[in-house]
Amino acid sequence: MAERKARTPQATVERQARAAPAPRDFAAALSTPVLSVIAELKAKSPSGGRLIQGAYRPSDLAEAYAAAGAAALSVLTQGSRFGGAPEHLALARREVRIPILRKDFVTEEYQVFEARAYGADAVLLIVAALQEGQLRELLALTRRLGMEALVEAHTTRELDIAVTLDAKVIGINHRNLKTLTVDTGLTARLRPRVPGGRLLVAESGIRDAADARRQRAVGADAVLVGEALLRADDPRTLIREMTRVERA
Repeated sequence: MAERKARTPQATVERQARAAPAPRDFAAALSTPVLSVIAELKAKSPSGGRLIQGAYRPSDLAEAYAAAGAAALSVLTQGSRFGGAPEHLALARREVRIPILRKDFVTEEYQVFEARAYGADAVLLIVAALQEGQLRELLALTRRLGMEALVEAHTTRELDIAVTLDAKVIGINHRNLKTLTVDTGLTARLRPRVPGGRLLVAESGIRDAADARRQRAVGADAVLVGEALLRADDPRTLIREMTRVERA
């Protein structure tokens, strides 16, 4: 990020953000009669290693996922661990009309402005990575720019913070960020603490339509799916199967 700041000062990124096309409604895209799928684009991951055979083409993946019925896209922009870059947001946006989430370890205002400048409609804010005051400020900035935030929690305490700060879209990440182990029962345990009127996204460990049905059964409004799609022989079919899961 220091290199990006050196190339493009924050004042420039702020001007670009305010000049970007109007953001798409991320929350509305997840509010459908069936389970919504947020399809993730990434070249690699710390837990899965290299996920793409050959060249990584975010634009091609974005087009395929949108055509299959994904409600939104999650684009990894972190480089060293996931093989991403902020420019991938613009590549994806040119191919689709659905909202795009910038997924990264967002800790500074610069990254929020940068996300908007490259065409993101939402940003990931991880409670565990931020002080409560930081989270409040970044959430407010995100909304001032017309975007939404996916506020991600891993524990009861983190979820309570997200709720207190009035997060509209809350993610429950089943993957422990320290050990990388996955507990797909976490959404079920934390769901009772989520008030009505919020959207709940189950993240990590969603491998197939059966997993999606289980998350829907315990109250998830959407699932975020990455590695399963990238490893699937037919990712379009997998998305279609998941989006047939009706809401209760």
